[in-house]
Amino acid sequence: MKKLFTLAVSVLLLVGGLLFQQGAFADSATPDANTKAFYTWYIKLQSKETYPLLDKGIYAYVTKSTVDGLRNAYRHNKLPGDSDYFTKVQDYDEQDWSSNIATHQPVMLGDVAVVPVTFGSKDKISVLVFLRRQGENWKITKVDDTLDYQ
Repeated sequence: MKKLFTLAVSVLLLVGGLLFQQGAFADSATPDANTKAFYTWYIKLQSKETYPLLDKGIYAYVTKSTVDGLRNAYRHNKLPGDSDYFTKVQDYDEQDWSSNIATHQPVMLGDVAVVPVTFGSKDKISVLVFLRRQGENWKITKVDDTLDYQ
């Protein structure tokens, strides 16, 4: 009887652990969760004075065509805009932004998800992140600011 009880508890723990893991993986497969993971990675890497666009880890978050296009523009000194492509600013408080990345509810437009993101606790900046599903993951296709047209 004791062995049967031990076996039952072990099975329950194993099944519970698997369900927990599936829930965690399902959550990280959402557009807003992947967007937050990207910016956490991006800001951390940039704070180490590494240019994230040139790091191979960026392919985990951003589509290959977007990364390759931005890298090509970088090599020819023709990146779009006069600020960082992914943050839309020239500089920011890395510590404040690392602690204050707020992703908002995604808006679905067909097979594209648009995730509003707000950075910072003081001088807040927001961007719109466009993602498309690739296999099991949502990957960034482009980022736009929320500023008025100038």
